[in-house]
Amino acid sequence: MNTQDDDAIAARPMESIKVENLLINFTTEFHRIWDNKGSRSKPGGFWRPTPAPDLLPGFFPLGDLAVSGHDNINDKRVVAVVCEGESPSADANQSKALSKPHDFEQVWKDTGSGAKTDCSIWRPIPPDGYVALGLVCSDSLDKPSVNAVRCVRADLVVASPIDEMIWSDKGSRARQDFSVWSVQPPVAAAGEIHFAPGTFVGTNSYTKPDTHAAAFSLRMLIPLQVEPAPVPPVLSGYEPPPSMLPAKITHTARLPWFAIKDPELNPVEQFRTTPYYHLQRKDQYLLIGFGHNTGSAGQTFKWTAEVQNADSLEAFSRLTAIEIGTEWSSRWPQFSIAPRPAFSVGFSANLSNSVSPVETPNSRLVAPVPTDVVTIVARNQIVAVYRTQFDYRLLRSNGTQVADEGSYSDFDKLHLTEYPPEK
Repeated sequence: MNTQDDDAIAARPMESIKVENLLINFTTEFHRIWDNKGSRSKPGGFWRPTPAPDLLPGFFPLGDLAVSGHDNINDKRVVAVVCEGESPSADANQSKALSKPHDFEQVWKDTGSGAKTDCSIWRPIPPDGYVALGLVCSDSLDKPSVNAVRCVRADLVVASPIDEMIWSDKGSRARQDFSVWSVQPPVAAAGEIHFAPGTFVGTNSYTKPDTHAAAFSLRMLIPLQVEPAPVPPVLSGYEPPPSMLPAKITHTARLPWFAIKDPELNPVEQFRTTPYYHLQRKDQYLLIGFGHNTGSAGQTFKWTAEVQNADSLEAFSRLTAIEIGTEWSSRWPQFSIAPRPAFSVGFSANLSNSVSPVETPNSRLVAPVPTDVVTIVARNQIVAVYRTQFDYRLLRSNGTQVADEGSYSDFDKLHLTEYPPEK
């Protein structure tokens, strides 16, 4: 990709995530509000997401971003921003997704810290039925403008636990102690993604708080397209059956960039070039064995099913981070890769149960154990036994494939067909 292509991609906004009448997008543009230069505490600062008005008109931050260090974070971090959208419901009385805060409550001020400029931290006070998803910084002791951020309707978010410390003023000699913390999304229900927008919460101590009034994550359903399963094979004569039937795509899940580990792209590149990924499941019937009993009495037939690439689903998960049959999140080891700081958007994702053949973790799905299949075939009858193989592949927005396919065969649900059909 040449420089002109890179510039065109950077200048093109991604399609917004729609959750009822809430639009969610992302930005890599920030304005530095304050840093602690001159203070004796460890380097830290606060930045405000500033989505370009020509690319994301009407989008607002949900709170400011806290960082350790004084480096410029533009084009190095990605955080969520929001906009009011049209309601998909016919209910004209549905409340707006977003609201300005009524007011602000001061959480901390840096008086006595020795920093070159003043700083104060404020919690937005939301109207009834709405919640704040983070705190806001002011480069003075005055309240921020109510237009600085937006609060979100309470049914569109989920309460979240506190995660890791980002920065503290310890050593600054400020009159008030203060520490800032990230938010960890809770485990997502099947078919959902919970994700923290990249904001922070703060407390007047250096001890991790148990809860916080602004600790929330956004929630969304994973869009899923489902097609009918392939038609099971049927014997129509005594000739040998085909060893496999054509594969058919039965499930397509659309996953946002931040829930995927792409071996060829870092998170910022993912956001800019492939904001969505498509996880496809293909179903296919594969022949285990067939037997033709030409004798005058029932006969026992036995076949051993050898599973090819039995560990491929585990390898698929290791490369993409996607788990089949369980939840995965930004806290998993798969996401502990450079450049980890770009993941300002923490998440927990869980595919719909229908995407997974069984509700069991990958480590059990891929156990490479040969399976014996035994059946009794009546006289003058032919029987064929098939297994269903599920192949998972991940595609970028441009259709290129991420990693090799992962496969799983369900031996608890074999398909048997016979000719002539049993009367």
